Amino acid sequence: MIVQTDFLIDYSLLFFRILIAVIFFSSGSGHVRHPKERGKSIGMSPALTTILGIAEILGAISIAVGIFTQIGALILILTMLGAIYKKVFEWDKGFYEKEGYGWHYDLLLLLGALVVLATAGGRLVLF
Repeated sequence: MIVQTDFLIDYSLLFFRILIAVIFFSSGSGHVRHPKERGKSIGMSPALTTILGIAEILGAISIAVGIFTQIGALILILTMLGAIYKKVFEWDKGFYEKEGYGWHYDLLLLLGALVVLATAGGRLVLF
C-alpha cells in the first residue's frame, strides 16, 4: 500500500450510505406521491407502487441514519432484484439500452446496498 488510508474507511462508507439513501429516497418518494403515474410506468398497481415507495423510503432512512442498517440494505437489495427481474424477464431490456432503461444502473445500486449489508455500514452507525 502506498498510503495508509484505513482512517477513511468509515467516513467513506458513511458518505456512500448517504448517497445511496438519497437515490432511493428520491425514487421512493416519487412512488408515494404519484402512485398512479409511477405504477403505470413500471407496470404495477397504485397500491403496490405505494408499498414499493414506502419500502424504498424506509430502507433509505435506515442506511442513511445507521439504524438497522443491514435490514435497510436488505430491503433495498430486494427492491433492486425486483427491478432487475422486471427489466430482464418482463421488459426484455438489455444491460444497456438506447433509451437509458437498461439494468446497469439497478445493478450498481444493488451492489451498493450489498456493500452496506456486508460491512454493516461501517462503525459510524447508531445500531
